[in-house]
Amino acid sequence: MRQIPMLAAALLLLGGPAAAQIGKTVVVAAGSDEDRALTPIYAATDGPDKIALIDKFMADYGKGDLELLGDQLYVQTYLAQKNYAKVLEYGQKALTLDPDNLATAVNMVRAAGEMGDTRQLYALGGQVSQILARYKAGAAPPGIAPEQWAQTQQTALGNAQSDVAYVEYAMTQAAYKTSDPTARAGLFEQYAAAFPDSPYTSGAREQAAVAYQQAQNTPKMISSAEAALVADPNDVSMLLLLADHWSDNDQQLDQATANAQKALTVLPQQKKPDNVTDDQWQEQVSLETGLAYSCLGEVSVARGRNSSAVAAFKQANPLLKSNAFYYGRNLYRLGFTLAKMQRIPEARTVLTEAIHVDSPYKSRAQETLNKIGGPVSAR
Repeated sequence: MRQIPMLAAALLLLGGPAAAQIGKTVVVAAGSDEDRALTPIYAATDGPDKIALIDKFMADYGKGDLELLGDQLYVQTYLAQKNYAKVLEYGQKALTLDPDNLATAVNMVRAAGEMGDTRQLYALGGQVSQILARYKAGAAPPGIAPEQWAQTQQTALGNAQSDVAYVEYAMTQAAYKTSDPTARAGLFEQYAAAFPDSPYTSGAREQAAVAYQQAQNTPKMISSAEAALVADPNDVSMLLLLADHWSDNDQQLDQATANAQKALTVLPQQKKPDNVTDDQWQEQVSLETGLAYSCLGEVSVARGRNSSAVAAFKQANPLLKSNAFYYGRNLYRLGFTLAKMQRIPEARTVLTEAIHVDSPYKSRAQETLNKIGGPVSAR
């Protein structure tokens, strides 16, 4: 467990730049009564006896800045004991005394996460974000040269990196586990606002749009996807989300075309994430490429360009086979367009395949088949 920094010194020092931590640093004079009272606390295991020692320390010395130190000791000890309600109780006391105490806020995030309290977790994660923002914007203390303060800030932020990474991960995981799509979208939006530059932010923006899509909140889905594209104009998943929605609903056809074509341009330049295998990456690229062609085909259908639509759907077909929904839909689109063009034998072959794909488009394919003569053969 991370220990509260205690440095032997001839005087009590708060917020000294040499501490290179975020929040007040309490330094107790070596050999003082307070130092002798703290020695057995640090030596004790994290059980009831240690709490009793902290209780006595607080009764004897728990005033001013030593009260902050005592509250931090309570937080650490109760966290080790998995008494998370007490962590939050004493953590709040510590933050009242020192609102910029990052270590305490992080320990409270840990407690809220262990309790499964997503609301509390996000409130505390927001406090962590605010603490970091204030620290980064803070001016050099009196008597400290700007270049020395910049170095201190850099060191403190580096020391805090693992704690901040934990908070970011805990918040995103809590959002992923939220079953209600509207609530999940709101959490991802809240996370992206609190940590706009984190490694998870791009994914959070994408997940907000996807969650709104699942909630059938089309205006929020579109606004979330567009916001994600403002942050990253080359976000393939958001380009395709909008292209697919617009082409499927015969809306914004010029923009749908532009998005799909941009996705096709960007896809070959995308770098494979480290946590994805080569096979998984190839499957994803193929699927997204196929979806882009299917969107372009649907735009061509809307514009009465059936030959161009058929060409695009045929190009998409082999690329979409890993996803039953998109593959079944593309087969239906292709078969229906061929039927409109009176290319009946081809249409029957394609639609026959579509009814054997487990997708919501099976019934539509069957209806169209019934109108043009039925399946070509039984499987």
